[in-house]
Amino acid sequence: MTRSHDDLVQDQFGPRAEAYVHSPVHAAGEDLDALEALAEHARPRRALDLGAGGGHVAYRLARHAGAVIAADLSAEMMAAVANTARERGLANLETCVTPAEALPFANAAFDFLGCRFSAHHWRDFHAGLREARRVLEPGATAVFIDVVSPGPAALDTHLQAVELLRDPSHIRDYSVTEWGEALTAAGFLLRAVRTRRLRMEYSSWVERMRTPEPHRAAIRSLQAGASRELATYFEIEPDGSFTLDTVQIEVVAG
Repeated sequence: MTRSHDDLVQDQFGPRAEAYVHSPVHAAGEDLDALEALAEHARPRRALDLGAGGGHVAYRLARHAGAVIAADLSAEMMAAVANTARERGLANLETCVTPAEALPFANAAFDFLGCRFSAHHWRDFHAGLREARRVLEPGATAVFIDVVSPGPAALDTHLQAVELLRDPSHIRDYSVTEWGEALTAAGFLLRAVRTRRLRMEYSSWVERMRTPEPHRAAIRSLQAGASRELATYFEIEPDGSFTLDTVQIEVVAG
């Protein structure tokens, strides 16, 4: 029996919930620090971590918000986040199992939103952004952080291919231009855009998703056959580690 995309996401991430809670790539970073600084300045009454995964945005938001909801499609992920919140004494953090495209919250329910490394898994990118705007008060701040496509076709094709081989629930790493257009269409006003480079250590990258060995071999084959220009751009290393592009986009609900 074929599975829906939402089922595929849950199957991929549910058994790996603890790995994402403890993943160094997800638990720290300059981008996460920057998001927390914005939340500290905003001091929101009620904040949303959309596509929370291991809950790292939610943990940071809980330090500065009156209340935080971590929302994610994976029940196992949300159970792990709830347990971690209890261990850390974050009594103002709750969890909610929901797809990004159909949030069970009222219009204007939140005055701050953070979304990090999630949107490239959404079944409907544009619907997810529209829902993000719907649940925010006008004038509220939202911060979206994700891996992005470099743009040029050869680079884009390589990135999407290795992402899909590693994780079959991957949909697309959108370009910065695509992000800007989609956010504007959803009713957001762009405030600031910051790009960064992020090194992915190959072994932990595939182990975290328990990528099957044939897929690992295919990734390494693509890397070995990459052109000089492509290998240079992604800084492909002998062990398969590489560097990709991320973006942090700060917007205001219009």
